[in-house]
Amino acid sequence: MSEPIDSEVVVVTGASAGVGRATARAFAERGAKIGLLARGEDGLEGAREDVEAAGGEAIAVPTDVADPDAVEAAAETVEDAFGPIDVWVNNAMVSVFSPAAEMTADDYRRVTEVTYLGYVYGTQAALERMRPRDEGTIVQVGSALAYRGIPLQSAYCGAKHAIQGYTESVRTELIHDDCDVQLSMVQMPAMNTPQFEWTKSRLPKKSQPVPPIYQPEVAARAIRWTVDHERDELWVGRSTVKAIVGNRLIPRRLDNLLASGGYDSQQTDEPVDPDREHNLYGPVDGDFGARGPFDDRARERSYQLQASMHRRALALLAGIAVAIVGAVVGRRLESNGSN
Repeated sequence: MSEPIDSEVVVVTGASAGVGRATARAFAERGAKIGLLARGEDGLEGAREDVEAAGGEAIAVPTDVADPDAVEAAAETVEDAFGPIDVWVNNAMVSVFSPAAEMTADDYRRVTEVTYLGYVYGTQAALERMRPRDEGTIVQVGSALAYRGIPLQSAYCGAKHAIQGYTESVRTELIHDDCDVQLSMVQMPAMNTPQFEWTKSRLPKKSQPVPPIYQPEVAARAIRWTVDHERDELWVGRSTVKAIVGNRLIPRRLDNLLASGGYDSQQTDEPVDPDREHNLYGPVDGDFGARGPFDDRARERSYQLQASMHRRALALLAGIAVAIVGAVVGRRLESNGSN
């Protein structure tokens, strides 16, 4: 639980399920007023009920973030209902599991429009409102794949890389303009979300997140903490750290490792239903909640994240420990010298 914050107004895109759903609930726990943006009305209604049950207020605004006019209209709707937007969380995404050779131009276009341009449109709408007030926070929900591409997800990896570059560019402009709007990016590991049940796939077997897998509430806590502490970038999960640092140090080695193991690690042993619905061009009916089908393998916490969130305290404790050890060693040396 976090401390209540008076009149905090938050917008979450992709709020109907997964990380967005968990994030809306996390802000609701401290009484926030939340604009819920997504395409699926069933999921939006479920998210609204979650927010109100957790102690917040919510307005559900059906929105396709690939449409900039719709994003702008949604921002106006939220501010008309709740007042100035304090926090905007860009999270909406779509993807396709497919070898690049089998992708179509329409597939690439759609993933780019939602997963990359949707973030751009959300950021622009937020900045238009936050710049005049010289305050506010925008969080881009990223991924280790913003730095390290993997097989079978070329469209998604490309979009996440693009978000990273766009965010860095805009942040430099905010600094240049001496603007106090905070622009952050949170890089996520594999998450147990419902996307694996509805993402378009050309794979022979059901898709899965690459282990280790974390519950979406881990991501939500990281996003909320980032807002409170104005961190430019936060890495979540040891696997994210390994992917990003490894890509900086041994990129060609990772290419070979992913070429040999990256296909099987993204698929279960179950055959995929070729007639199943996917959400690339429209929402799948139903309310899927925040969590996906991998509860039995998903972790409820990240010790790496906890360490990152409390690094000052850990540094202080480490300093105290070093001082104590130094004092003990010094005394023993003095004792040995006197003997």
